[in-house]
This record gives sequence, structure tokens and C-alpha cells, in this order.
Amino acid sequence: MSTQIGATGVQDTPLNTADVSRSVRTDTSGALVVFEGIVRNHDDGRSVRGIEYSAHPSAGRVVGEVAEEVAERHPECKVAVVHRVGELGIGELAMVAAVSSAHRAASFAAISDLVDTVKERLPVWKRQVFTDGSDEWVGSA
Repeated sequence: MSTQIGATGVQDTPLNTADVSRSVRTDTSGALVVFEGIVRNHDDGRSVRGIEYSAHPSAGRVVGEVAEEVAERHPECKVAVVHRVGELGIGELAMVAAVSSAHRAASFAAISDLVDTVKERLPVWKRQVFTDGSDEWVGSA
């Protein structure tokens, strides 16, 4: 694994933003940008009670590959990203990504690339459970 990669993976336990951030922060970091994907209480005008993520067995590998690719596209940055699976309630973290670099512009560009690429490529399925008892599955990458 590249030294430009911090924490990566998929886990079924709560995510810790501080741990993910620490994995990319160095003495050369002048900027640290963090993204938290948070389970919200609504989607498309409907009230949400919670969500459940199911992942393909390759999901952890894919997250690592995405981190490597983004680090290659943004060589001045160190990147980390971890995604949660399982049942999540409102307010819980579904994804944490962090990018550090000497300057903020590079970190902002890389975090956007990292989050967008994970959303495009990660083989997970999301089941949203609505407050009316219905549910909806959203496909994977």
C-alpha cells in the first residue's frame, strides 16, 4: 500500500472520524479536509427511519483501489476512506473520508474526487426504511 494512503475499508462497526483523520495527518499537512456521510431522516420527500448497507465481498478491496487511484491523481495528497455496512440509524456515519496536503485547494479537490469515485464504484446496496413501514433498495455501483 502506498504511503499516500491512510485508513481504508468497509466495516460493520461505527466509524470514527478522528481515527480516519489521524491516518492521513502528518507534520507536512497544512490542510485536512474531512467528509462525513451521515444518515439523514428524509429522502425525496419521504421520512426515513434508518438504512441498511449490504456489501459485495469485494467492497473492501474496491475501497482500497479507489484510494490508490485518487492518490495517484492527486500525488500531493494523502487519502483515507472507510464505509460502513449493516443497519444504521439517523445521524450515524455511513462513510468517512479524509484528505491531507500542504495546501487546502489540493485537499478540497481530492476529497471531492475520492467521495464521488467511491459512490460510483463501491459495490454496496442501500435499503432505506421509511417511517410508514415501507422500504426501498437502491442499487450498487
